[in-house]
Amino acid sequence: MARVAPSCGSIVVADWHQCKDSKEYFSRILHKKRRKNFGLLESPVMPPHVAVDTVHYKIFLSGKSGVGKTALAARLAGLNIPNLHYETTGIETTVVYWPVKLRENGRVLFFRLQLWDCGENTLRRFDHLLPACKEQVDAVLFLFSFTDRTSFDDLSNQIAKWTGTSVRHIVKLVVGTKFDLFMHCDVPERDVRDFQETWNLRVLRVGGEVSDGLGDVAPLLNCLAENLWHQDCVTAGSANHQSQQGTGTLR
Repeated sequence: MARVAPSCGSIVVADWHQCKDSKEYFSRILHKKRRKNFGLLESPVMPPHVAVDTVHYKIFLSGKSGVGKTALAARLAGLNIPNLHYETTGIETTVVYWPVKLRENGRVLFFRLQLWDCGENTLRRFDHLLPACKEQVDAVLFLFSFTDRTSFDDLSNQIAKWTGTSVRHIVKLVVGTKFDLFMHCDVPERDVRDFQETWNLRVLRVGGEVSDGLGDVAPLLNCLAENLWHQDCVTAGSANHQSQQGTGTLR
């Protein structure tokens, strides 16, 4: 049976980045009001009196060439968005740190999201890359561009690559890029609504300039964190249930 995705704001405090008690945490991912660039071995440093756990996740960005996978990774990490499009060669990884506050108990967590971006043509040329991207992946973001109808129609093919017995249960979200270019929109809202109902997948929208580095990316990052945490809780509950059942049969 398919797992039901949590509703927005039901698990994490959606507007926590605007609250006073969040400044201690968000200041650790900012420098002069801009996001810090974290390498693979770097992490936010908290003062000794503040205890906060970090949870690690691997996220894959899927979509046709030119939909904005590299730009989305840069946006989520607070990096400069490239002005010119270029085909990603090989696999590029970007580390994003994002603090959240759980609504149920007020616990604060740092989400470490490692975004994997691989060019469409590169995936076609080298068969070993897609299995490497799928290995221990926790979520996949399926991208399409509101200015490219073919990228929207290709979503079913993208999703099919991540469906089957070889792929464990992962978080799946759809992201429509270039939403701000409404004058050139090739994907009407009614088609997006029909897609959500047919595939039971949430469609998020991004576009426009990044202003403060937090408010523009908070909805997507909070939604992703919410779904990842929900998945872990459901998986842990299932494991505990199975363990209890197994213990009950031992003599």
